[in-house]
Amino acid sequence: MKNYYEILGIEKSASKDEVKKAFRKLAAKYHPDKKTGDEAKFKEISEAYATLSDEKKRAEYDTFGRSYTGGGAGAQQGGQWGGFQSGFGGAGVEFDINDIFQNFGDMFGGGGGGGQRRARGNDISVDIELSFKESIFGTKRTLKLTKNNACNTCNGTGAKPKSEMVTCATCNGNGRIRETRQSILGQFATVRECSDCNGTGKMSKEKCADCAGGGVRRSEDIIDINVPPGIEPGEMIRMTGRGEGVKGGTSGDLYIKVHVQRHQSIHRSDSTLETTLKVKLTDALLGATYGVETLDGIIQIKIPEGVKHGEILRIKGKGVPVGSSRGDFHAKISIDIPEKLSRNARRLVEELRKENI
Repeated sequence: MKNYYEILGIEKSASKDEVKKAFRKLAAKYHPDKKTGDEAKFKEISEAYATLSDEKKRAEYDTFGRSYTGGGAGAQQGGQWGGFQSGFGGAGVEFDINDIFQNFGDMFGGGGGGGQRRARGNDISVDIELSFKESIFGTKRTLKLTKNNACNTCNGTGAKPKSEMVTCATCNGNGRIRETRQSILGQFATVRECSDCNGTGKMSKEKCADCAGGGVRRSEDIIDINVPPGIEPGEMIRMTGRGEGVKGGTSGDLYIKVHVQRHQSIHRSDSTLETTLKVKLTDALLGATYGVETLDGIIQIKIPEGVKHGEILRIKGKGVPVGSSRGDFHAKISIDIPEKLSRNARRLVEELRKENI
């Protein structure tokens, strides 16, 4: 079985940013278009990145040694987990395998983590658009979102500060509520945290005046976003705890989807930036110096004598930032052939033809 962590050369505790950084470094080395390219190796690191960069797939991989999300390897096993989706014992009943694991977790202490799950607010998804240059070098953005935030007066408890505490009537002071539900594997007794007292068994005699006991207030939240260098179109930035608040629990997450504007003359290929440089026929024959538009400004490069159409001239270190270094900038030569010639120009070309050039 493949060890995706070893393939990317990272520890199992590596953060999402470290996973991305390791992939970009290896992708730049093993991309099939590179001199050091290795198609098999590139596919292997791409497979590892696809799993470890996705939180759900990574959790499944860490637990089972493979990912079952999206009809992957696990869904193809037929007699194993994939068989659950199509029915159980020929009964044709469809259910979520995660629900079964949760039921077992509740039976043996709850929540899969040995403790009660806290309430969690909703996630929020927003879109931002970057210029091409901002996507390459990174930038900062500020968002103003109107959403449910934990009440500052009661810190999200819904209770009036210093109010007398009484026994919760919903759970009779237990902090937990026992429920029985039926599943495909039989009847399960589950225990959940009481949402009225947040598992404490006690409630404030008086509600918070500012949030009316709801624990949250709808207000404007100003969020500063650090967009990392080299981000690609469609990538998501996750900000933990910046989503919707909820009474007595943790806030959801904020997901920011990135859209990137096209550049008029420059495009990206992995860590390389590329452009097309039009060169006059005479300059292609005799050589010249041209200014090339890069994201760092105009850079003068020398066109060698006899340069060929389609040839690539490299400007080192002016591409996409990768860790502490940068990729290269490629100028692809396009020789500009004139559609019409003056009499004098035609005469000179005829002379060149006589010279067998």
